[in-house]
Amino acid sequence: MGRSLKLILFAISMVLLLSACAGPRYILRTGAENMVDAPVWPESKRETPRYRFAGVYYGEQNLEIVKDDKVRNGFMKALYWLAGVYGDNSLRQLHAPQGIVVDENGVLYVTDVGVSSLFVFDNTLAENSGGHLPIWDRGAGSHESFVSPVGVALGPQQQLLVTDSELGRVYRLDRDGNNLGSFGDGILLRPTGIARDSLRKEIYVSDTEAHDIKVFDDKGLLIRIVGSRGKEDGALNYPVHLCFAHDKLYVVDSMNARIQVFDPYGDHLLSFGSRGKQIGKFSRPKGVSVDSEGNIYVVDSYFDHLLVFNPAGEFLMAIGGTGDAIGSFYSPAGIWVDNRDQIYIADMANSRVVVLQFLGGD
Repeated sequence: MGRSLKLILFAISMVLLLSACAGPRYILRTGAENMVDAPVWPESKRETPRYRFAGVYYGEQNLEIVKDDKVRNGFMKALYWLAGVYGDNSLRQLHAPQGIVVDENGVLYVTDVGVSSLFVFDNTLAENSGGHLPIWDRGAGSHESFVSPVGVALGPQQQLLVTDSELGRVYRLDRDGNNLGSFGDGILLRPTGIARDSLRKEIYVSDTEAHDIKVFDDKGLLIRIVGSRGKEDGALNYPVHLCFAHDKLYVVDSMNARIQVFDPYGDHLLSFGSRGKQIGKFSRPKGVSVDSEGNIYVVDSYFDHLLVFNPAGEFLMAIGGTGDAIGSFYSPAGIWVDNRDQIYIADMANSRVVVLQFLGGD
């Protein structure tokens, strides 16, 4: 073999080696990108569709190799095989998702009580992730792991706020997962839901076993308490998830089987819902969120429905029923509506987050 040919082959091999070492690029896929006839609700063709399937998140299986990198990825696997290095082929997946929030850049954060961690679905990070999904189990720089992370909210100064119901406090993380401290220790009994009023710079936390909502300032100082145990309007019985939208605080008053709405200062505005077996009634309400038109979404984890109410609390329609098909749920928990009116449902026992697009309309 001539010297020049050897040099050419060496150069090609080095290019391939460097390309392989760099690893393939990835993109987040949710399964709805190329779907021609995505499911819609109501399903009847005689009715105008109000919601359309927009995707589902499971974990690392949502990471798909960019088409142009598939050859490079194949070469990398062959190189690893020749070198006797096989890597970790196991995919890290959601187990029992609970709380959900989506930031202004479309990054999805999901608390998972099944693995005591926070999952991060970020398309920007995905590109050069090597096929690995960021999963934070404590926040970098902290020696204390999450035990039961339930609620998550967007905090001040690009922070994330995560409640841990077992540890009895709220943790602060930056958007890179670094731990910035905590608050509520010695004040909170069992924090679950969390929401923030960005205008007044106040943080609402459901203290489930204390049967109230504790309100903190952005520094983590307790400034007031909303509610106490009872059945009358304004009283609470094991409150769980929260939502702050349209200058109102929405509270899932779980054991009273209702939703309560308060103004920012804790004055009662509205209660709706009641216990029952009919569709539109509550048995075990968990998550609550609100879209741009003021429609209120509540997930009921017993009958496995997403229930839709108008701003006055009047029942409009239901999506769901027990199962694992798209449009069915199994013990759904948290819910979030983003700034594009996409509805994210933590389908807990199905170990996934389902996304629906609100199409608008009366």
